[in-house]
Amino acid sequence: MALTPARRLNNPSTQPSKLKIRNYWGEIVRPFGKTLSEEGPVSATATNAPNPTAPKPLSMREALGIAGFKRLWFAQVVSILGDFLAIFGVINLITFRWHGTPLQVTNVLIAYIVPITVVAPLAGVFVDRWDVKRTMIASDLIRAVLILGLVFVTRLQHIYVVFFLVSTVSSFFGPAQSVTLRTLVPMNGLMAANALMSQAFYTMRIIAPAAAGLLVYWFGEKSCFYLDTVSFVFSAAMLSTIVVMRVVKPQQQGGEKSVKSLMKDYTAGSRFILTHPAISFVMIAMMTGMFVLSCFSPLISVYVRDQLRAGTRAFGLISAMIGVGLIAGTQTVNAVAKGFAKKRVALCGVVGLGAATFVLALFKTALLAGVSMFGIGFAIAFIIVPTQTLMQQETPHDMLGRVSSSFMAVFSLSQLLGLVLSGTLADWIGVRRLFMASAVLLAILSAVGYLWLREDKPAAKRMQAAG
Repeated sequence: MALTPARRLNNPSTQPSKLKIRNYWGEIVRPFGKTLSEEGPVSATATNAPNPTAPKPLSMREALGIAGFKRLWFAQVVSILGDFLAIFGVINLITFRWHGTPLQVTNVLIAYIVPITVVAPLAGVFVDRWDVKRTMIASDLIRAVLILGLVFVTRLQHIYVVFFLVSTVSSFFGPAQSVTLRTLVPMNGLMAANALMSQAFYTMRIIAPAAAGLLVYWFGEKSCFYLDTVSFVFSAAMLSTIVVMRVVKPQQQGGEKSVKSLMKDYTAGSRFILTHPAISFVMIAMMTGMFVLSCFSPLISVYVRDQLRAGTRAFGLISAMIGVGLIAGTQTVNAVAKGFAKKRVALCGVVGLGAATFVLALFKTALLAGVSMFGIGFAIAFIIVPTQTLMQQETPHDMLGRVSSSFMAVFSLSQLLGLVLSGTLADWIGVRRLFMASAVLLAILSAVGYLWLREDKPAAKRMQAAG
């Protein structure tokens, strides 16, 4: 399919309301809510059209210069902060006011993770058919109402239900946000954009506990729930100002809505992942990284006590290093990865994760434990950011909702397994041996990944097959 010249895209006289604009893969681009003439000129960048020469990757500052993405990122920052405030508010309520058990606190997290693991893959099928902007706004407003319900809870079961429902709605928001990010940011800016989104998440993860503690001390747990409700409303308001140009295929517009057609779409998305060597590998790499993070986090306190013979201060400092490593990694990966294939960067992340885990298992000093935890966080950032970027770049736009939702499900499943299995495995073989076994498995995965990626097909052939 011949490319549409950029000068034609920027010429208002050639933009009637039903003009079909095609991108690199020959897919049709159309705006949601407004016609092309109402939106004004459409740049080649907005449709991810390629230039004769490879464009220079955008820096984080340049990515934030994209107006639509800046609003999406800011909405995400506020919403994530609100989410963590609500989570820590609930944990404080159960632990200190209701005097709940560790299992009851853990069940809250499980109630939040399980729906994403189960619902997200099917949610992606609907996201690929729906208006992503309206999907995100509706998700935010529904979650605002659900979180407000926490103000009135009187039983533990009420909290489980609220978190289960919030997670179910979030299963639709996540893939819709991924589609939106790809439409707002040019291909050469996706790495920077994903790094910024991940950095926002991990930064808020560090800031939120202290903020929630102060809020609960001054105003009580309900203040956290009110603020989270406001954060969702703010996010919806910000998203309403973004113009989303989505790529769709003609058969998706008003297509079949039977169960058979939904399963066909779901199967097509799964087949694309399984037959794409690079995406299959980075998905496994991401799952491994998140499993290690979720598995190690609750065990660090035991490791510090039994192996390092240290106390609370050492535990706090060593635990904090993994968050510092995550933030540093997301800040660094965009600059370091320039000129390298995303799958290779993710593979380097797996190698680094194995090396950092090996140091943690081999040496029993507080200093090296802190360094290794920093290395674990740093390496995981080198897995997650390239994985998200590769997924967005390689997936045909009409499948992006399904593929990104599958990534969400795998991400959540690995967290759930790490949370559930960490204690059992540590009791069975010991914390230090568990760390060493993890390092060995990561080394094996690195070797297999290297051989696996050598057989990867050229991108042009994959795109041709997908079309």
